[in-house]
Amino acid sequence: MLVPYRPPIGTNDSPNLQSTEKLTVKSTNSTIFSFTVSRNSDGEKLWDTSLGGLLFADQYIQISTLLSTNQIFGFGENVHKTLMHDLSKYRTWGMFSRDAGPDSVGDTTHNYYGVHPFYMGLNSNGKTYGVFILNSNAQEVTLGPAPHLTYRTIGGQLEFFFFPGPTPSEVIAQYQQVIGKPFLPPYWALGFQICRWGYTGVAEIKSVVDRTKAAGIPQDVQFSDIDYMNRYQDFTYNKDSPAWSGLPAFIDTLHKNYGMHFTLIFDPAVEADYDSFKRGIAANASFIEWPRMDLVPTGIEDSYPYVKGTKIMLGKVWPANNAAFPDFLDPQNETQQWWESELEGFVKEVGFDGAWIDMNEPSNFDTQPNNGTKQLKYNVGDLTCPIVGADSYYDKAPYETVGVFNWGDNTYLFTDTLCMFASTMRNTSVFYNTKNLYGWSEARATMKGMNLARGNRSVVISRSTFASSGQFGGHWLGDNTARWADLQTSIIGAQEFNLFGIPYVGSDICGFNGPTNEELCLRWHQMGAFHSFSRNHNSINQPAQDPAQWPSVAAAARKALLFRYRYLPYLYSLHFLASINGGTVVRPIFFEFPLDPITPTLSHQFLWGSALMIIPVTAAGVTEFQGYLPPNATWYSVYDSYYGSNTMTGFTTMYAPTTSLIPLFVRGGYIIPRQAPAQTTVFARKNRFEILIAFDSKTLSAAGELYWDDGDSLFTDISSHNYHHFNFNATVSSKSTIITITKDKTATGISLPALENIEIFGHPWIPAFKNATLNGSPVSIDMSQTTYFPFTYVANITTTGLINLNNGQSWILQWPNTLK
Repeated sequence: MLVPYRPPIGTNDSPNLQSTEKLTVKSTNSTIFSFTVSRNSDGEKLWDTSLGGLLFADQYIQISTLLSTNQIFGFGENVHKTLMHDLSKYRTWGMFSRDAGPDSVGDTTHNYYGVHPFYMGLNSNGKTYGVFILNSNAQEVTLGPAPHLTYRTIGGQLEFFFFPGPTPSEVIAQYQQVIGKPFLPPYWALGFQICRWGYTGVAEIKSVVDRTKAAGIPQDVQFSDIDYMNRYQDFTYNKDSPAWSGLPAFIDTLHKNYGMHFTLIFDPAVEADYDSFKRGIAANASFIEWPRMDLVPTGIEDSYPYVKGTKIMLGKVWPANNAAFPDFLDPQNETQQWWESELEGFVKEVGFDGAWIDMNEPSNFDTQPNNGTKQLKYNVGDLTCPIVGADSYYDKAPYETVGVFNWGDNTYLFTDTLCMFASTMRNTSVFYNTKNLYGWSEARATMKGMNLARGNRSVVISRSTFASSGQFGGHWLGDNTARWADLQTSIIGAQEFNLFGIPYVGSDICGFNGPTNEELCLRWHQMGAFHSFSRNHNSINQPAQDPAQWPSVAAAARKALLFRYRYLPYLYSLHFLASINGGTVVRPIFFEFPLDPITPTLSHQFLWGSALMIIPVTAAGVTEFQGYLPPNATWYSVYDSYYGSNTMTGFTTMYAPTTSLIPLFVRGGYIIPRQAPAQTTVFARKNRFEILIAFDSKTLSAAGELYWDDGDSLFTDISSHNYHHFNFNATVSSKSTIITITKDKTATGISLPALENIEIFGHPWIPAFKNATLNGSPVSIDMSQTTYFPFTYVANITTTGLINLNNGQSWILQWPNTLK
């Protein structure tokens, strides 16, 4: 009999949810149990199990509910062709971490790298709610007509968290009160990044960096895939190879001369016969194990002196010999401490800045029995799991979910991973329960190790994630393919992971698998410049696709990334807010306009926060298309077409030649902090500050804020972190324009560049800049660099040293206006 398992992810089970809405739970007293969860304000039943179908059995739990809306978002990790689920037909989505590249073309419901049993419902009255099911076993959800939802799992328990909202942003903040708020990336991690699998050595990487720089394309981070390792062993580099021996010196040069950072890849499995593994054994680190000694395949294990006589379960991944899998859920914390120590030593040796953790579903090659294909031809033993007899209880469960069924014949729960009956958590649980937590637990240990090793904030990018992984790093959307369909689904995936509490997310720009083409790569760079994690990544044996490969792509990437870098203070502030309060960074349109019936159907356009609308080109040969701007807002163009102009709302023809930015619009009523861009964030942070004021056409006002710290200092509690916080407010009338800046939190020892540029959209009266005052005293505006266009209502002020943000706590800049 399976003992119910509760994932140890540190949930806050008694959150103090701030909401204007309250929920009521009622259960029946009849012979057939059911319960409802209703919103007090309108009686809407968010959960209603009177539909029937509640089943509890060993290794099978099922519950069904009627849904109060057809507008459902979430569940993952899957490839969804639309942001909103289609409940007009039955679809069953698996949630079971699996090493499989996303299929954006086929009509599949495949499960991929992570597990996120969370969804959001949007009712017709604009009120939203969220539901989180705390379960880490293999699971699936069926969505369909009525509308209804059926949830099934083969372990754990049914534990539900209901979030009343009522706004989408409040739902996500409430969810993150339970699972934890997202980490704050270091500022450099918001810069552009380049990688590929198959670099031949340091010289090739240097050539990529140099041609990117020569093309004027900003780049902050360079990656290396597994090619740098010695025999694919973690915490090594091929120092005996002339091609790689100069890696530490090259990284040091990037730091000192380029203002850049470097990220290295790590796999969780460590080869069973080299120094890191031996140090792990000496440190009493725990590894995934066989449940009993009589099950250990001694013909394999006895080949390795440090494994012989133990129950360590060996698999095979990239190293040439068998590998062991650390148990990052070690309740004694000795495994985590060993991993952190290995990272610390390798950081000291090589000097890298970020960790990219791959293969952590975890993936294992050629687990037997399988369909007869071999991923690797190494002459080492395969891992074999039981499918008959008493020991097959976990590995051949009575119901294996679509996480198995969807992948064809001869597929099992253990396919491409470890045996489900393996022992974990120092023999207190089984892999059947903890597999979906493997990436989560590795990310937690890796982030702690990287932060300790570097002494300041690092970044971790994980392939496998679980609820609350956002506390410990970001995610890339996996091994996609160079197709337009993959560009489209990556836009949806980034929005979904913001719902899941992982806002630092992006896709492999231009596509990972298969050769890309010039137009696709160009458009993907234009879109990918607006994902928090913005990285071009490519597979081995494919043509190079870094943006300098084509003049047209280089021009488009340069233009898009210079825009991104100018707006990085806004993007960083959004991440800062999410870390303080919980929330999203990349945001679905319906978050801001939940009453607009069009917005839930918009899958391929998105927002940065509340203020910046991004509408990418998602198909070949397109230079104009229909985009949507919600009518109950003011929108100003901030791309090439009609820059600064108040734009028509509703479905509008967007012009997007390849030589232009994609359609970008700022929302009236907002003030966006900006900074003059540079080749890297290290240099950009020294440049002048700017603000863009976009007046709402009805209220003639605007507001915004800026969070600013040193970019990478560590903190244990962000509320006591050393940072500046500014609030901006502005109003315009026929008499005057008034801009108020208030510093309500001051950092110590962090100097700020001056605010030297103010751009204004929607300024309908002619400004008398010569009569401007700052805090009541006359201020000299440099009229040679200051403009006003009466036909577009755009004003632009540039004056050296206009406002010194280091002196004082508040500033009021104002000037009179005239009708002519």
